[in-house]
Amino acid sequence: MITILFGFANDKIMVTINGNQVYFSSTAFGAVKAPIEGLRLNYSGVCNEFPDLRENEDWENEACKRFKNKIESYNTEEEKADYIIEDLKKFGYIPEQKQKEGFRPRKIK
Repeated sequence: MITILFGFANDKIMVTINGNQVYFSSTAFGAVKAPIEGLRLNYSGVCNEFPDLRENEDWENEACKRFKNKIESYNTEEEKADYIIEDLKKFGYIPEQKQKEGFRPRKIK
C-alpha cells in the first residue's frame, strides 16, 4: 500500500493505492476515503483529457472506467503512484510526501 499526500490551495489531498484500488480523500471532507466513482468529476476537465466523451451522456462513468483501466495497466503500486503523481501535477496538485507500507513518509522532490 502506498499513500501520497498532495497540497492543493489550502487543502491536503491524500491518494491511497492498494493493489488496483485507488482511494482519494481530502482534509476538507474529514479525510474520508472515496474511490474514483465517489468523486465529482469536472466535465470540462474530463473533456480535455478525453475529447471523445464530449457528446457522451454517460461521460462520468466512462471516465471512471478509463481511469481504472489505466491503473490496472501498470504492474506495480510504485508505477501507479508515479503515474498519479505526474498526472495530478498537471492540474496544480503539489506532491509532498509518499509513504509505503506504513513506513515513515518521505518527501517528494
